[in-house]
Amino acid sequence: MNKKKFLPFCLVIAAVVVGCQSQNKTQTTDNPLLLAYETPFQVPPFDKIKVSHYRPAFEEALKQHNSEIDSIINNPEEPTFANTIVALENAGGLLSQIGSVFSAVNGANTTDSMQALDKELAPMLSAHNDDIFLNDKLFARVKSVYEKRTSLSLDAQDAILLNESYKGFVRAGANLSDTNKEKLKKINAELSVLGKQFGQNNLAETNAYSLVVDKEADLAGLPEGVKQAAADEAKQKGQEGKWVFTLKNPSVMPFLQYASNRELREKIWNAYQMRGNNGNDFDNKEVVKKIVNLRLEKAKLLGYPSHAAYVLEESMAENPNNVYALLNKIWTPALAKAKVEAAEIDKEIAADKGDFKLAPYDWRYYQEKIRKAKFALNEDEIKPYFSLSAVREGAFATANKLYGLTFIALNNVPTYHPEVEVYEVKDKDGSHLGLLYADFFPRDSKRSGAWMTSFRAQGMKDGKRVAPVISIVCNFTKPIGDQPALLTFDEASTLFHEFGHALHGLLSNVRYRSLAGTAVSRDFVELPSQVMENWAADPEVLKSYAKHYQTKEAIPDSLIAKMQKAGTFGQGFATVEYVAASFLDMAYHARTSPIANGVEAVEADEMKKIGLIDAIIPRYRTTYFQHIFSGGYSAGYYSYIWAEVLDSDAFAAFKEKSLYDEGTAASFRKNILEKGRTGNPAELYRTFRGKDPDPIYLMKKRGLN
Repeated sequence: MNKKKFLPFCLVIAAVVVGCQSQNKTQTTDNPLLLAYETPFQVPPFDKIKVSHYRPAFEEALKQHNSEIDSIINNPEEPTFANTIVALENAGGLLSQIGSVFSAVNGANTTDSMQALDKELAPMLSAHNDDIFLNDKLFARVKSVYEKRTSLSLDAQDAILLNESYKGFVRAGANLSDTNKEKLKKINAELSVLGKQFGQNNLAETNAYSLVVDKEADLAGLPEGVKQAAADEAKQKGQEGKWVFTLKNPSVMPFLQYASNRELREKIWNAYQMRGNNGNDFDNKEVVKKIVNLRLEKAKLLGYPSHAAYVLEESMAENPNNVYALLNKIWTPALAKAKVEAAEIDKEIAADKGDFKLAPYDWRYYQEKIRKAKFALNEDEIKPYFSLSAVREGAFATANKLYGLTFIALNNVPTYHPEVEVYEVKDKDGSHLGLLYADFFPRDSKRSGAWMTSFRAQGMKDGKRVAPVISIVCNFTKPIGDQPALLTFDEASTLFHEFGHALHGLLSNVRYRSLAGTAVSRDFVELPSQVMENWAADPEVLKSYAKHYQTKEAIPDSLIAKMQKAGTFGQGFATVEYVAASFLDMAYHARTSPIANGVEAVEADEMKKIGLIDAIIPRYRTTYFQHIFSGGYSAGYYSYIWAEVLDSDAFAAFKEKSLYDEGTAASFRKNILEKGRTGNPAELYRTFRGKDPDPIYLMKKRGLN
């Protein structure tokens, strides 16, 4: 599967933005965000929502939420689980609903006006959050219920909600002095704006650069499909007759992989790896420094030695030492393998009569040449079998065989962009489970990467399940002319990955929305997504969904055999660049003293410390490391590999019986996918597997043992 397994595009933000429709919305307004959704399945009325609707909608939602909080605080009755904890859980439904719509659209189809509003709203929403969690009277009621917990006869989910509610207040600073609460409020407000600024700078830098090629000779080595996509991009940008390559992954990565022109590879590579580090209006160096130092200040204010210690307390890893133990265990064999790969590339360069030292912009190009020579494997030979429609239907079919789910395309549901697809998801008994939105192609209004979010979280109301509305967003290779979108195998795996997150949200079956679906620790949330990638690559599954887009013939056994033989090829490089980025994340967030100098020195020192070779850079350099500075993965980028230990072991549970073993699938659904945050992740996994996960499956898959 080469590098995809550690290409973690995914930024799961559902736990932050999900919500359910409020029943207190006024009916006297023409603002569609404040009216009952009179749409199929009560989805957001995207066709009626304008940017101008958001601010007044947020203002009304904040007013309603404040009123709901005041009702809890001023309740003359003694605090109980129902009138305090459940009431708090149910408050803010309108705010969550509006926030989920705004956040999702702003990430996938933003405008300058939305970005400006996002930065304006950030400190307002931060202050609102602080006003709740730092309210002494409200915390006193929560604490009162918490202290009586052993005498309340709560069931398991009630007990978890109570514990999480109390812990949420404490971790938000409820026990701080008044002086320190004011300090914390200022820190939170500033961090909220800086995170938005980082993401917007990253998008601006990505969109600002284009490599314009006007000589066809400079396209030597590029497949026809890549050249045609660049010609289409040029036409869209008013440069017909030329070829335009951008810094979006479907454009820049094929160029680095295939283009023979080393000078142009270097040019686009430098633009790619210097994003946010160009000394212009979108430079992120000072933004990062402020974010890191403020996070540390906040952690110490709350009684933790570092931001990582604060974050990891709520994870399976528990503390920075356990994260470093895993990273170091993998780093040593991965770096050794990468050095072997580098030596092999050096030989290829020499054979190519090159008189230069291997550079980062050479790696993918020569690795592809070696792969072709070693395995007779050409990606252009693979892509015709991975049309977007075939891969999507393959993911749907896998879910059907595992869990009995069916996906029905809808054309009567409003969407935020014409390219968005919508599916009704039904359970094996035909009952409605939820809706799935899918947005697959890159555009200037969409941030890079791939992620899952939700417009409505699963929960319970009046004893009935509230069906979730889930969305997956990607940046895949676009259709070219009459040719459908043909995906690389990495992209196909990404689709299965995000679909796994979607299943986590869709199959959730808990009482409280704050505990539903993907509202779990970062190093557990990637298990449901990454385990699905195993089916994407399995020969039996490939034969069922990888069909040639023209002949409709299944992918031949000979091609599958080539893919399997090349399975661990390039894994030294892939693992090293991923783990290097994980170390970089920890270098910023496990630190116990603020950054005194520049962030460039932090990155350089950390890469020197771990011994990263010059021909490889971290998968994400500091100034465009969106996962950790604006994506919710601070001190958590390691989680992809932590979860891969789980997913490799989990897939082994199926392989020990059969790919679609009914009992194993039922157990995975019941103990993992349905549970949300209603149980300890390690215990949930042990209940499913009958034992702790064995890292040997990961090491074998990576070829690192």
